[in-house]
Amino acid sequence: MKSTGLLIAAVVLAALTGTLYWSDHHKAADATTTPVDAPPKIFTLKDSDLSKIAIKKKGAENVALARDNSGKWQITAPIMLAADQDTVSSMTSTLSSLSSERLVEDKASDLKQYGLTDPAMEVDVATKDGKSQKLLIGDDTPAGNAVFAATSGDPRVFTIASYTKTSIDKSPNDLRDKRLLTADFDKISQIELTAKKQSIEFGRNKDAWQILKPRPLRADNFTVEDLVRRLKDAKMDLAAAESDEKKLAASFASATPIAIAKITDAAGTQELQVRKSKNDYYAKSSAVSGVYKVANDLGTGLDKNLDDFRNKKLFDFGFDDANKVEMHDGSRAYFLTKGGADWWSNGKKMDDSSVQSLVDKVRDLASSKFVDSGFTTALIDLTITSNDGKRTEKVLISKSGDNYIAKRENEPSLYQLDSKPIEELQKSAADVKPAPEANPAATGKAAQAPKK
Repeated sequence: MKSTGLLIAAVVLAALTGTLYWSDHHKAADATTTPVDAPPKIFTLKDSDLSKIAIKKKGAENVALARDNSGKWQITAPIMLAADQDTVSSMTSTLSSLSSERLVEDKASDLKQYGLTDPAMEVDVATKDGKSQKLLIGDDTPAGNAVFAATSGDPRVFTIASYTKTSIDKSPNDLRDKRLLTADFDKISQIELTAKKQSIEFGRNKDAWQILKPRPLRADNFTVEDLVRRLKDAKMDLAAAESDEKKLAASFASATPIAIAKITDAAGTQELQVRKSKNDYYAKSSAVSGVYKVANDLGTGLDKNLDDFRNKKLFDFGFDDANKVEMHDGSRAYFLTKGGADWWSNGKKMDDSSVQSLVDKVRDLASSKFVDSGFTTALIDLTITSNDGKRTEKVLISKSGDNYIAKRENEPSLYQLDSKPIEELQKSAADVKPAPEANPAATGKAAQAPKK
């Protein structure tokens, strides 16, 4: 009985082992074998090998593109135009690895039923080795979420997704470069803006902008960068109802001048003129021919005066840590020095939060407007050292009626301030206090003041 049981167990074990081997073998095969009914590829090309594309569509202008000697795409038909490289790249990416959704017929005998005898769209794709292929796109499928497609010389009929067709079906306006200024904005060194009867010149030193004309002034870097962004994003409104060239030119000629902007990079200078007619803005650029309607925010973004671009902050240390604060307010004087993570005054460790509140009030000091006169005897003398001692800024503040007038050392500009921020500054200075005394026995040893 025992031998019979052992024999049965051995047979069962062998059967299970065989079944397991067969199962694992076929799983591995299934994982590496492409299903017979997998949707076939239509084109398998390298995007970088594409050299020409021609799109022929019923009831629309034929579009042709070609790479120039530098490898950039250009529109060559219906007229020569600069192409938007990102838009064309998206289209070529779709074409170079074009996949079908399913194979409808392996050997179609009647292409007419799919709308492929006289297709709605033909796309000719040529590679730099001189070879070409033609994609035919026909009718929508009955479900409406795909279209029938074939390639010239291939008897097979496929379907491709409707969104795939949309990514290929592009007009000249879709593909053209709509920028009004084509300069390299990462390398712009100078901007000139004429607006509100003022001419302003900006110069860039690394990432910081300065006002050079009408006279050297501190610039609000954020505002100048916003101007740069608006000029970079200035584009033709090709969807505008008014598209007749003569009408656009006439509208521009009769419109009110708003601004003229000139930008300079390593390649030279480009100019953009913006004008307003009623509620519409029009632009003309030296970089492209013609007059175009533009977005209203371009016009409003350029319609600024000198003071809009000036830096209203009294101090430049911004988010840098302050290292020293020296403040004279009438008979009161404050001397604060940072050593490590602690603030000290006359050898005493100070309460960090109270000093930081004072530093924040100094950092936030900003003018309400710029004035030409009004500074008298200084009531407050404020010096801030920051950037590990590399930057020292001194500001003098005097009283002027209900307001205050401030000036930075060695600068002619005068800044008018409201009374509230000065009162808050004075209160924060008065609230600076020593840190609670530490117990040397509890902390191990007393903290040491920084060397002067």
